[in-house]
Amino acid sequence: MNESVPTPSAPAPSAWLAAFLLLIGSTGFAAAWVLMAWTRDRQCSWMAVLAAIDAILLVRLARVPAGWPRAALAVLATAASIAFANWGIAAAQMGKPMGLLPWESMGKLGPSFAWVLATLANRPADLAWLWIALVVALLAGR
Repeated sequence: MNESVPTPSAPAPSAWLAAFLLLIGSTGFAAAWVLMAWTRDRQCSWMAVLAAIDAILLVRLARVPAGWPRAALAVLATAASIAFANWGIAAAQMGKPMGLLPWESMGKLGPSFAWVLATLANRPADLAWLWIALVVALLAGR
């Protein structure tokens, strides 16, 4: 007798799990990026590509089905990491002379001032790294 043994099917992916993983992953990676930039006193925009790779791994870990929705989630998570990191880097640079740690000064920095500081700090090479990261997330996230 050749009876086939039924294999247990994997549980269906949860949208909440994917959202939770991407939020925690984006925030955590941005924190690491801020600390790297704070210690090196540079933007470290190449970290955006690593953030994209992290986002890709997280959407695959959350078992989001392949296709454009998964790519969009990877791009969204990468963009969130970029935004959080640039906010944190600007806050760290402003808080350093006052003796504040990056997470202490983030709450004191308004969004418009953070935007101005981020646009002044990111040079064309930094912007290229950020765009490359978004393209990597889009293409590899599918």
